[in-house]
Amino acid sequence: VMVLISVASSLQTHSVKGKFSLSGSRKLFFDTHALVCLLEENGFTTQQSEIIVSALVKIMNTNMDVIYKDMVTKVQQEITLQQIMSHIGGVKKDMIILEKSEFSALRAENEKIKLELYLLKKQVMDEVTKVRADNKLGFNLEKSRVKELYSINEKKLLEIRTEIVAMHAQQDRALTQTDRKIDTEVAGLKTMLESHKLDNIKYLAGSVFTCLTVALGFYRLWI
Repeated sequence: VMVLISVASSLQTHSVKGKFSLSGSRKLFFDTHALVCLLEENGFTTQQSEIIVSALVKIMNTNMDVIYKDMVTKVQQEITLQQIMSHIGGVKKDMIILEKSEFSALRAENEKIKLELYLLKKQVMDEVTKVRADNKLGFNLEKSRVKELYSINEKKLLEIRTEIVAMHAQQDRALTQTDRKIDTEVAGLKTMLESHKLDNIKYLAGSVFTCLTVALGFYRLWI
């Protein structure tokens, strides 16, 4: 194995002098004579060297067959490329047609959505206008009711104020009359007390004179 590796490495330094045909039209350039000489220099006989070279050529042919089996020629490549480009052109055409149809469908759907949005917007605006009108009417009615209640309350307050003023005037008159009655009663009581006082003084004076008279009478009778 070491000899074959050294032989293979040594072949890289030799020039190519001959060519041997492989399967088909493929050509392999290979200097077999140099390889035979190299093998003989490394201890192989001429027969052994030729057998080794023949085996190497067969192995290389087999490997090349395997390699070229999966490869295509330039003509086949161009045909395949044309088929692929044709297929791509068909797909592109189908995509354009599909894109146009989808664009038309999207455009129609967009117009439909726009119409629906316009109708929805109009409906919303109508509802908003109706709500505003209802709110304005309700506000005006409430404002009128509040004004009416305010007027009624003002009238009631005015009536209550008038009644309070009248009650105050009546109370003042009643207090004045009561003061006058009290003053009259006090004056009458004072007069009555004065008359009673005079009567009491007269009574006391009469009693004193009577007692003095009785005492003088007893005194005279006693003497």
